[in-house]
Amino acid sequence: MYNKIMVAIDDSEMSQSALQEALHIAGTYGAKLCIIHAVSNPDDASRLAGASLLEKARFTAGNALDVETRLLEADGELGANGVAEAIATAADEWEAKLLVVGSKGRRGLERLVLGSVAEQLVSKVAASVLLVRLH
Repeated sequence: MYNKIMVAIDDSEMSQSALQEALHIAGTYGAKLCIIHAVSNPDDASRLAGASLLEKARFTAGNALDVETRLLEADGELGANGVAEAIATAADEWEAKLLVVGSKGRRGLERLVLGSVAEQLVSKVAASVLLVRLH
């Protein structure tokens, strides 16, 4: 069913939960896994930090899975919209069957004001989307 799984990560604890869930599902289905990170202000420092984050995630995945990583560059002027667009484009181009992302689970005014990359992805991506929250 899920032969290509993509997981979007950042340096948050919530994101690490999403990575663990993606690793579990990929192992269960014997799926390819693509770990991505989007930088919204693509300068040398953010690219280096993003590459380091992806390297740690690849190490966490180990050698048992077919894993690739991608560093995405988002349009920083668009804020969360730019990040969501970069992730959605990557998921569609890679033909992901499942996209796993962390969600802070904001509600009410906070969600209205701050928006949610995860929420935007649900409507932008052709793949199924799994939102992972901290418990």
